[in-house]
Amino acid sequence: MSYKVTRANESVPYEAKGHFDVRTTRLHNPEEVNDGMCVLGLSHFLPGGGAGMAPANFELIYYIVEGEMTVEMDDGQKYCLKKGDSVHMGKGTGRSSLNTGITSSQMLVIMIKPKA
Repeated sequence: MSYKVTRANESVPYEAKGHFDVRTTRLHNPEEVNDGMCVLGLSHFLPGGGAGMAPANFELIYYIVEGEMTVEMDDGQKYCLKKGDSVHMGKGTGRSSLNTGITSSQMLVIMIKPKA
């Protein structure tokens, strides 16, 4: 059995390409437990903050912890996600995100990396 506990104060900030008005933090990396395939991040978006349109490098799941985020897909569909909502996207899916609310939003980001 293998596991790793990450305390709230142990998250690691990092720069996410194409993001703006956001604080991105990493909670778990795939190499930390049994050569796993999952990355877990928590992003804190200010009102008006987000990420520009880009293809997903990995399979992705966004889960809204607080606030609201509008996610636009590369086919033009827009989804306003609120607390408790999630979206699952396949590798290569183009998407953008924007905090369209009046308060900060928190979004869990799960990236599933393919096995090498």
